[in-house]
Amino acid sequence: MGAVILIPAYEPDGKLTDLLVGLAGYDVVVVDDGSGPGYATVFAAARALGADVVTHDRNRGKGAALKTGFAHIRTYRPGCDVVCADSDGQHRPGDIEAVAARLAAGDADLVLGARRFTGRVPARSRVGNACTRAVFRLATGRGLADTQTGLRGYAARHLPRLCAVAGARFEYEQRLLLRAVRDRWTIAEVPIATVYLAGNASSHFRPLRDSARVYGPLLAYGASSLLAFVLDATLFLGLATLTGGVAVPAVIARLVSAVLNFTLNRRCVFGTAAPLGRAARDYALLAGAILVANVTLLTVLAPATGSTLIAKLITEALLVTAGYLMQRHVVFAGRGPVAPAGPSPAPGAPAAPGHTAPAAGASPTDLDDAPSGRWPAAPRARP
Repeated sequence: MGAVILIPAYEPDGKLTDLLVGLAGYDVVVVDDGSGPGYATVFAAARALGADVVTHDRNRGKGAALKTGFAHIRTYRPGCDVVCADSDGQHRPGDIEAVAARLAAGDADLVLGARRFTGRVPARSRVGNACTRAVFRLATGRGLADTQTGLRGYAARHLPRLCAVAGARFEYEQRLLLRAVRDRWTIAEVPIATVYLAGNASSHFRPLRDSARVYGPLLAYGASSLLAFVLDATLFLGLATLTGGVAVPAVIARLVSAVLNFTLNRRCVFGTAAPLGRAARDYALLAGAILVANVTLLTVLAPATGSTLIAKLITEALLVTAGYLMQRHVVFAGRGPVAPAGPSPAPGAPAAPGHTAPAAGASPTDLDDAPSGRWPAAPRARP
């Protein structure tokens, strides 16, 4: 079963129809992310070229458009892989076909169309991508050639999880990539052309606001650990000064900071894929092991160094990496919520091909709320 091409589009121009001409023979779903009446002729042309066009009633963001498209494909093209591409001419039909072909090999969960950033690339794009790659490697330990590419192929089995990942705008794709690394997906990269038209003037990326959204999930990894460390160190040093000991202050400080760290990591950093009971149990076991190591090291290092502060810094430096890796790969490495298999649609999917998606407030991540009988029969596939 061939891949479906998913194209989110906001205020597109003729480059969208040019792309659709180049993709003749593929099933294509275009999500109009609230472009408005002024762009009706472009989407009418897309329909005339055979694409299913799904329309948001207002602009909700690229992440929301992708989730609407995933839900639509789950409903009307069940079992199909999905290749996501942008509408602004940056992805050539040949490169999209290369990603689809690599995905069809069946040994990858995610295929990235990786740009090499050669030739004339706008400075902000070159620097931004270099910074994101560096931060991503630092946060996850995984190096990728292009962490911001919009050309991505997803295996059909992962669509329910894609719909459940938080995020409505540009940060959504970064969260997907973090989730893929965390859950140990097989990620393949296919070299593609680096295309920036007119200095990337057609991009709807807002440098300050959307950069904050993109980097937010990455920086949250470090911020949670840093905040817990500051709380732990402050409590420990204060209690150690009052009591003159290190063992009891270390236990109390570690317990308080562990509760904060667990709450932040589960809700804000790693998401809620891992069940609360299992995650709490695994975290408690990990925290207990680290606590024993923490107290042992402090007891040995404090008299050896002659400084409680130095002993604390050395201890944390030794233990923080081990604790982080265990949390990322074991404690919070849940597979994520999975919706019932089959063609049952999810909120966020359109009422019918070419119709408007649910009104504002309907969540594309609530996978099990669709009342029976609400959705029409699947349309006949294009030849």
